[in-house]
Amino acid sequence: MSDDEKLGPKAPKDPQKKRSGFYILIDTILEATQRLGAKPAQEIYLDEGRLAHNAKFVGSVEKENILELLKDCEGVHKLVHSIGVSVTAADDVGNIDFVLKNYGKKDRLNGGTSIKIPCTKDGTEVILKLEDYEWSKDDEVVGNMAFEFEKSGLTAKVTVKFYLNDGYEVQEIEIDPPVEFDSDNYRNMISKSLLKLGNNRRLKAAIDKARNGEDVTVAYIGGSITEGAGAKPAHTECYAYRSYVKFKEKFQKEGSDNVHYIKAGVGGTPSELGMIRYDRDILRDGRVKPDIVIVEFAVNDAGDETNGVCYESLVLNILSAENKPAVILLFAVFENDWNLQERLSPVGEYYNLPMVSLSDALVEQFKLTKEEGNVITKRQYFYDVFHPTNYGHEIMADCLNYLFNQTSQNPYDREESILNKEPVIGNYFTGIRLIDKKDNAAGAEIEQGSFCEEDAELHYVEIDDEAVGTPEFPYNWMHTPKTGNESFVLKINSRSLLLIFKDSGRMDFGKAEVYVDGKHVLTADPRVVGWTHCNAVILYHEESSREHQVEIKMLEDSKDKYFTILGFGYN
Repeated sequence: MSDDEKLGPKAPKDPQKKRSGFYILIDTILEATQRLGAKPAQEIYLDEGRLAHNAKFVGSVEKENILELLKDCEGVHKLVHSIGVSVTAADDVGNIDFVLKNYGKKDRLNGGTSIKIPCTKDGTEVILKLEDYEWSKDDEVVGNMAFEFEKSGLTAKVTVKFYLNDGYEVQEIEIDPPVEFDSDNYRNMISKSLLKLGNNRRLKAAIDKARNGEDVTVAYIGGSITEGAGAKPAHTECYAYRSYVKFKEKFQKEGSDNVHYIKAGVGGTPSELGMIRYDRDILRDGRVKPDIVIVEFAVNDAGDETNGVCYESLVLNILSAENKPAVILLFAVFENDWNLQERLSPVGEYYNLPMVSLSDALVEQFKLTKEEGNVITKRQYFYDVFHPTNYGHEIMADCLNYLFNQTSQNPYDREESILNKEPVIGNYFTGIRLIDKKDNAAGAEIEQGSFCEEDAELHYVEIDDEAVGTPEFPYNWMHTPKTGNESFVLKINSRSLLLIFKDSGRMDFGKAEVYVDGKHVLTADPRVVGWTHCNAVILYHEESSREHQVEIKMLEDSKDKYFTILGFGYN
């Protein structure tokens, strides 16, 4: 954590005088990422009620009439006089521009007004007065704001405040004091995260291997929090990398470099996809045998159509490996205090696994005042409604580190946990593997038909400690308006099959019909989610393997559109 972060938030220099206003961002660290056809930037999306949410969450705005006006551009112009933007960055970062983008009524992405102003880098507030600009009549909602940089990977700390027109008032908030990481209250909060020590034999064995100078691999699989969302820069400030570094510093043999790191988080995806990715993304197709695997899907698995079967199947896949890796279940939490710990923790109880809960550590202390023992506020912990800030990722790492330290101090449990028993939720996806255009170990017969192109516009994620994104499922099958209308046909002997297809926000992506053995089972719509994303859905599950034929063809009114099959999961 940087010295600036430890010092805590500072008020912007030369703020707008007298006018009442509220914050949208306070000392938020941004990182520029590459964008197609545009300068590297970080975007903050404000449509779909997110502007009002930020006003309420960050700015503590409670007045319903104020929040209501933020829902569209007409209301914003009634309410907002000006926008103050303060940026703090190193001199060598180069130029930084602030961009405000409205979405249009007729042409959502291209029809609205876009305004760009240069920022200073010394924390001085730059004011954008709304009356100084000409606004399009097509403006519908404030879509996003972006900070554009000279190149990707650069970071800056920004504050954005909306100042109000005469006649509107909000209560000014007090900036949160710095988090006291060395306090007794902090240590007490971290200790509450230890939901269960579990059977320690596997985790202690990994710790002893590290101390003895043997190679040890610590691996992480999960969603966007594991990928590093909210951490800036994500590859070094995410909880996964931070906890790995803490493990390495504590247990690696002096003079050795024997502790290794694998990170496989994919934003917006549940264990339904994670169990298919595990062999490729963690085991690296058999090249890696992890000693410790942290599983983080507690805020992603609302989309798991099996309500925990996929999660338990993934956990059993890991536990059943010949080298006996330790499995740690990590339960992150959203800003609204929600996660799926109640659904998923029975898996950890049943197999006596170590479990770490951020909700147990954080939720109750969020309600306290500083005098009552509050350590960190929600504004400080959450980057947005889903993801932690650098502070939050540091706390997640410290919670894992607490488990590592407690485990190392205890004697070995006498016996291993029993795994060979009936599942607590379900295990029928154990052993699941991936089929794509490159890997077809199942020997499936594939006729690609009009799905004969490869899609390169994919979901990119930062794997391991890399600062650049890697495309997810690059060996895919894509239908385009120019490739004809022939069906994609797959013949396979399996008991379960999942389809992985690409979600997209593009208007030129269309729907596909999916048939199994001649029966219609799914209409796959890639535009439901609205962003480039990997979507796994179950096509069938049966008690035993048999021959099946899967046919995928474009819907009649989508034949002139795009659709991408990313792959399949089978067992």
